[in-house]
Amino acid sequence: MKLAVVVPVLNEAATLALKLQALAPLRARGAELIVVDGGSTDGTLAIAQALADRVLQAPRGRASQLNAGAAVTRADVLLFLHADTQLPADADQLIEPALQHGHRWGRFDVHIEGRHQLLPLVAWFMNRRSRLTGIATGDQAMFVQRRLFESVGGFAALPLMEDIDLSQRLKAIEAPACLRECVTTSGRRWDQRGFWRTVLLMWRLRAAHALGTDAHTLALRYGYRPRAPASVAIMAKAPVAGLAKTRLIPLLGAAGAARAQRGFALRTLATARSASTGEVTLWCAPDAAHRFFRALAVRRGVATMAQPAGDIGQRMAAAMQHHFARAPHTPLLIAGTDCPVLTPSHLQQAADALQDHDAVLIPAEDGGYVLIGLRRPVPEVFTEVPWSTAQVLGRTRERLRGCGASWQELPSLWDVDEPADWLRWQAQREHGSHGTPWAAGNPRAVP
Repeated sequence: MKLAVVVPVLNEAATLALKLQALAPLRARGAELIVVDGGSTDGTLAIAQALADRVLQAPRGRASQLNAGAAVTRADVLLFLHADTQLPADADQLIEPALQHGHRWGRFDVHIEGRHQLLPLVAWFMNRRSRLTGIATGDQAMFVQRRLFESVGGFAALPLMEDIDLSQRLKAIEAPACLRECVTTSGRRWDQRGFWRTVLLMWRLRAAHALGTDAHTLALRYGYRPRAPASVAIMAKAPVAGLAKTRLIPLLGAAGAARAQRGFALRTLATARSASTGEVTLWCAPDAAHRFFRALAVRRGVATMAQPAGDIGQRMAAAMQHHFARAPHTPLLIAGTDCPVLTPSHLQQAADALQDHDAVLIPAEDGGYVLIGLRRPVPEVFTEVPWSTAQVLGRTRERLRGCGASWQELPSLWDVDEPADWLRWQAQREHGSHGTPWAAGNPRAVP
């Protein structure tokens, strides 16, 4: 069994070194330690880099950070560990027999370390409830076979209860292994907020979650400042030789261009999921019946929709109308698959921009745009635009201005359309740079 331990962190410098040093026995036996930082400002990154196998940065939020960590490993089993939770030294040796006996996911019992004398009782109830319901929490150090994790789509883009949501989807497939050996987690939230107040708050949040209250509202009640939400629509073409990335065929051949299209689609999908801003839908052309799209829907739980007939403006307009008919209060980001330097941070910055503007654009160097985001339906931006020309961005600005919409533009990126673009992308990959860093620069507002 190859085990990867994924630890999301944010400003944990005070205690992180001891927590990561405690994982040394697992690393000595071959476990991979992946730390995913959500934007720390206190030296957390430097500590992690000295004590972990891999250190990544991802947009803030446990779901985003855990998905990012899971995406970079090929380990058989993933173990998701909160930074304030300590594993038993032989955790890997406890997990392996459970998996050998037929389980594909599970969790540990938990011991809560804190000042209040009733914390052991809280832990007992947590463990008992988990054993009866088959639902695990992040405090219990959930572990899951990587293929199963990928098949259910990873952690949903939720600012709170992402562990409960994943447990429910895994439980629908099979019951968890409930190990009686304990992980030890910090009781600081009970100590800092008050014991009874925290107990009552947690029960109210779980009840509200069960009744369907959205996770954004629950996060605000808990005291989190959730990241800005936005659904993502990805406009993707099927990787059909001779029809996909045709301008790359002189360089790559028809089959090679199709493979490039497939890779770009997978990369964009992974980027959108890692950003964890909201629901991700793959809009498929010519339809969703191609085996590539069917495999993503069946094996990875990707939501797919068929693009309608018409030019790219009409197809994006259809995605916009479909989204706002279902979720009128949630912003929408629309992106293609031709920009491999698009990162989760770009998507999060775009979602942030839609908190104060009607639209957001990420311009492309060729005069178009690689992403458009809308806070409300603005159908005008998809009509009377000369698509596939260098006038797309300028005309879109005119359309936004004409309908009185406010918008913001983020720093420009570039698409891979021509052979020169492909060579530029390959050069970046060879030098270990996959595009713009997580902090993509200062956006500029447009009235």
